[in-house]
Amino acid sequence: MVGHSRQRGFSLVEALVAGAILSGAVLTVTAISTNALSAARLNRQYEVAAAVADRQLRIIDYVGIDGFLQTGRFSGDVSEFEPGYHWEVATEYQDIDSLYLVTVTVSWVDRGRPYKFMVETMLDGQSTYTQTGTTDTTSTGSQTTTGSR
Repeated sequence: MVGHSRQRGFSLVEALVAGAILSGAVLTVTAISTNALSAARLNRQYEVAAAVADRQLRIIDYVGIDGFLQTGRFSGDVSEFEPGYHWEVATEYQDIDSLYLVTVTVSWVDRGRPYKFMVETMLDGQSTYTQTGTTDTTSTGSQTTTGSR
């Protein structure tokens, strides 16, 4: 048997190609995992920012928009959550009796990149309009309502 031998194992080229394919697969899985973890971290930060904004809106709702405006505190910091959040409240009177546009902005910086979460709502303050002596007559009788709105 001259010139024909049976070879066992892999050649150097086959081993290098297999190693390159395996390395590419490992790098792809690692990149996907890293992106998923980064997205989960950012999602968590947005959830915390939404909770901070919700807390500020609940405080405003509790004391009333008029009481909140009298306090004069329209910004603050929340350091109990990482990476640290800053909130600001802006109000705008809507030229409608006691109606305000309230904007709560929560901002933070993560890995040198700034992020911002903003929520807007309308809140009703104390009315300057007074309704007195209204009479409503129906077929079942009459009802008189007196008071302020």
